[in-house]
Amino acid sequence: MYSDKVMDHFMNPRNVGEIKDADGIGEVGNPVCGDMMTFYIRVKDNRLADVKFKTFGCGAAIAVSSMVSEMAMGKTLEEVRKITPDLVAKELEGLPKNKYHCSNLGAQALNKAVDDYLVKQGKAPKTEERRTEDEEEKTCNEE
Repeated sequence: MYSDKVMDHFMNPRNVGEIKDADGIGEVGNPVCGDMMTFYIRVKDNRLADVKFKTFGCGAAIAVSSMVSEMAMGKTLEEVRKITPDLVAKELEGLPKNKYHCSNLGAQALNKAVDDYLVKQGKAPKTEERRTEDEEEKTCNEE
């Protein structure tokens, strides 16, 4: 059973779309699960001036993406790093246990967008993918 807040963000998702020439882009997901998320960020003066997302997945994945985008808007890059899966789930007033991985995906996609921005700015080295396909498959199988 979903909370009213999850249903509201699923039925009325905020910040859906794509930012042309985004400062950072982060994509996570697994086509096997069916949840794919892409976050786009625009950074100005070390703050997220705009956040958009595109999500292909279940209602929980869409609600998580919407909530993460609202939580991140206007935050500094350091504050964005503090958006955790637990915090996302709490803001949504809970997620069913078998949908909790969606909150992981939302926080990961946003952080990947920040990583991409920092790499483009020369402020961070390019890193390997944080999650391997095996790890993503494991997440799917935990449902």
